[in-house]
Amino acid sequence: MRGTRALPQSVGSLTALLLFAALAHLRGQTPPDPLRQGIDSFQKGDYRAAQAALERAVAASPADARARTFLALAQAGAGQCPQALPDLKAQFAANPDPELKRLAGLALVQCLVSRSQIADASSVAAELQSRFPSDADVLYQTARVHMKAWNDAVLEMFRRTPASYRVNQLSAEIFETQGRYGEAVAEYRKALEKNPSAVNLHYRLGRAVLLDSHQPQALQEARKQFEAELALSPADAVCHYQIGQILLAEQQPAEAAARFEQAVRLSPEFPEALVALARTRLNGRRTGEAIELLERAAKLQPQMEAAHYNLMLAYRNAGRTEEAQREKAEIDRLRRPPEGEFTEFLKKLGEKAPNQ
Repeated sequence: MRGTRALPQSVGSLTALLLFAALAHLRGQTPPDPLRQGIDSFQKGDYRAAQAALERAVAASPADARARTFLALAQAGAGQCPQALPDLKAQFAANPDPELKRLAGLALVQCLVSRSQIADASSVAAELQSRFPSDADVLYQTARVHMKAWNDAVLEMFRRTPASYRVNQLSAEIFETQGRYGEAVAEYRKALEKNPSAVNLHYRLGRAVLLDSHQPQALQEARKQFEAELALSPADAVCHYQIGQILLAEQQPAEAAARFEQAVRLSPEFPEALVALARTRLNGRRTGEAIELLERAAKLQPQMEAAHYNLMLAYRNAGRTEEAQREKAEIDRLRRPPEGEFTEFLKKLGEKAPNQ
């Protein structure tokens, strides 16, 4: 670009964000010529010219908050965060204009991240999110701060404690997110070899085993791990629930129901366990008990289709037709694609939109 130097990677993505936000802020206004010239140069990527014009604007009107903010934005866009930081901090702290405060905060977060001042960046991002909770740019920058903090902590853990069980655990969790369940299982096993009494590791291993396979041998291995977790944490309702699901797969409904009962006893607001227990009650023709459990589950998690579906069946079994129809309508509502831009697009094309 004319009259510029290469942008550092950490601030390059900021330029377009600030450019469009700055232009939006100026739309409909008639700022002094130096300010307009500075914004125009910023748009063209000529940061030296932008700074020169904006410096003239600040010199002419030292108290002009817009000029000072946009000068700091130009400096930040050019990667000159040390020069930009004082005004960015001042404008973010005291500027009464919400939009200028937002712009200064966004640039401030990016500059602080580029200087590895993650704690300060997190504080600014939190305040931005509090003031502008639905702003996409604010949420994007907040996510980047959290990702940077997470990445830094992970790198530090691998550097300082490469032989710890936590490194194997984290590696396993990363493999899980990638769908590489066999490799996750191997890493969880390594972690348990190093620390067999670590809480939650047996559960994570059992879940990874199930995600990798539902063969009988895998079911037995997963149950073994869930039982091992319960030996460490007897009040773990999720482990009882998982064992109950395995017992159902092994055609042991009575034993499964006992596990679901234990899960609900330990965690009365566990909707999946409530539904699972209710289904065993429906199979045993204990419809009244099933309805009570399913009503609780649907109240706890109104968007849970399984709760409404089984409640519909239970109402039908009990001869409560009107309530069954109500649940059927709720299921249809949950399954209906939301109205949105794509549906409107289909309508404009003259196509029949889904469920129209």
